[in-house]
Amino acid sequence: MIDSRFHAVRRRLALAGGRPSHPANATLPSRTEVAGYGSARLLEPPLRAVNPGPATRWDAPVAFLDGIQQGHLLGHVGTMPVVGGRVAAGVRLRDGRRTRGIVARDAFVVVARPQALAQLPEFPPDIRAIALESDEPPHPIADLDRCRAQVERQRIQLELEVAREFRRSYPDCWLVIDGTITASTDWATDLRIVGVIKSHSTLWFSGDELDTYLSLPAGHRTTIFSPETRHLTPVHSWALRLWPWEGRDLMHGLVRIETAARGELPGDADQLARWLLAERAPLADDPRQDRLLYGVHDVERWLRARSA
Repeated sequence: MIDSRFHAVRRRLALAGGRPSHPANATLPSRTEVAGYGSARLLEPPLRAVNPGPATRWDAPVAFLDGIQQGHLLGHVGTMPVVGGRVAAGVRLRDGRRTRGIVARDAFVVVARPQALAQLPEFPPDIRAIALESDEPPHPIADLDRCRAQVERQRIQLELEVAREFRRSYPDCWLVIDGTITASTDWATDLRIVGVIKSHSTLWFSGDELDTYLSLPAGHRTTIFSPETRHLTPVHSWALRLWPWEGRDLMHGLVRIETAARGELPGDADQLARWLLAERAPLADDPRQDRLLYGVHDVERWLRARSA
């Protein structure tokens, strides 16, 4: 669908003297994460493995939030890339055995330097132009990375919007978010929001503590720590091993959980761990199945089906 939506933009690009890209070769890869270390404060020292107990079904209503993004290189004006993106976000609610979509939004954007946008004719009304501001001279590769980051920011903005809309109707429902909750102060202070982070590009410990963190046994969590954040309310975090890693990669089945700070420790960390362990099944039909909760996968499938 994204190719047909931006077909008119490619045609306008050609008419303006630009260089359109062929749709078959224009899909942008996912953004590469930069590996590194962050600092964290241990709240339950020392860092160790904790057995929270057996997986327990989440009997109360629970909702899942996820977002998707697709980016296509539409072409170039001179050497300046023009990127088209579709972003979507949604929330699905599970109440008993019934799961249904509650709120979903999507948007289409074209991102390029202002000089490039100025040379293109007006876009269709459902496509928003975003000017890529930079003091640096145009650089095709660096600008492409900036365009991709701008598409990602639009997805995050949609996720924040659907979360706010969901909370207006369901103020007390548990909400599981795919990713960090530090994208919003509202998320970082909501006691019924849980963030599940699949990426480990940022590691919070080194030495023996890192060995403990990455060799966490299946069905266990680490003790609680607080990643340092400079701009948002501090959150509580802990690693959780969903599936055994032995014989596989150290990251296999390992996720990092974020919640709003609790008044007492460990608070409800063990209960949340038991609930999240129960969310492993059924397995998501996805290469990331060892770290992808099925409820989140269900939202992603729903969003992609809406765009088909």
